[in-house]
Amino acid sequence: MTIDGAEPADIWVHVVTSQAIVRAGVKALLDGREGIRVITGGRGVEADVVLYDVIGMNEGDGSDLDCFVASSRGIVLALTRELRPDLGAAALQRGALAPVSIGASAEQLAAVIRAAVSGQLTESSVVQDATTATRLGWEAKLTGREAQVLGLIVQGMSNHDIADQCGLSVNSIKSYIRNAYRKMGVETRAQAVAWGIGHGFLVGSTRSASHSLSVLGTRNPPALGVGGGTGNARHG
Repeated sequence: MTIDGAEPADIWVHVVTSQAIVRAGVKALLDGREGIRVITGGRGVEADVVLYDVIGMNEGDGSDLDCFVASSRGIVLALTRELRPDLGAAALQRGALAPVSIGASAEQLAAVIRAAVSGQLTESSVVQDATTATRLGWEAKLTGREAQVLGLIVQGMSNHDIADQCGLSVNSIKSYIRNAYRKMGVETRAQAVAWGIGHGFLVGSTRSASHSLSVLGTRNPPALGVGGGTGNARHG
């Protein structure tokens, strides 16, 4: 903001990433651009905006993000990865104010930072696009419930287990599965698992991993997998 004709204060941006190429790239794109100054120092650095690379959610337990959200006087933005929408979603759940794609241009990134400082993030189309991309299943226009069911399928759960977890009937789960399969363009449970893993749905345990891999390796999987992986049930 300009006061009595004075130059506006610099906007200080702290880039938090474990990857040197990302750190150097963001600094090269932004440092000195329209009053933006980039910091790449340690956790104790104070800044107006903290740009947190969500790859940290994969490399650690997210406690570093928790610290920035809790202690930083600045606004925490999540630098998201298109191939890992789950990490962006997790960062938002842990308190990052808004996402911005790592693929954003220098102009777009600078605009988002200025919008964050001025309280206009909700008006940013770049933020809106990145927010959409953090929702698992958005590419196929899955509903929240369909995405939830697909995530549990990827984790290796049967339809009965999914029904218990969601508090729904097995027939309702089968209906969600049918709708999700149609939107994804798949016909079998194996194909659904492959699609899910390829779009950011993660296998959550050793049991689930072995189960999902066995489904993927099934030579003749069931026709829609709506029987919970038993191999014979079909939807109807």
